[in-house]
Order: sequence, then C-alpha cells, then structure tokens
Amino acid sequence: MKIRNSLKSAKIRDKDCHVVRRHGRVYIINKKNPRMKVRQG
Repeated sequence: MKIRNSLKSAKIRDKDCHVVRRHGRVYIINKKNPRMKVRQG
C-alpha cells in the first residue's frame, strides 16, 4: 500500500477505484486490481 499526500492523481488512474473512509483515514481500493491500494495521511 502506498501512502500519499493527495489521492486525486491516484484516483484518476483507473475507473474502478473507489474512495473509502475508514477510521479517519482515506483509502482508495480497487476490486479489479487489488494491488492498487492507496492511503492518505
């Protein structure tokens, strides 16, 4: 999992990405490509 300051560039890379908020952190998860996980902060 990559940790980034801004998730906007990670989100536009794939159309199957979803932004999820868990425990006060923002994640991007992708069901079709599970390797593409990003966390903010």
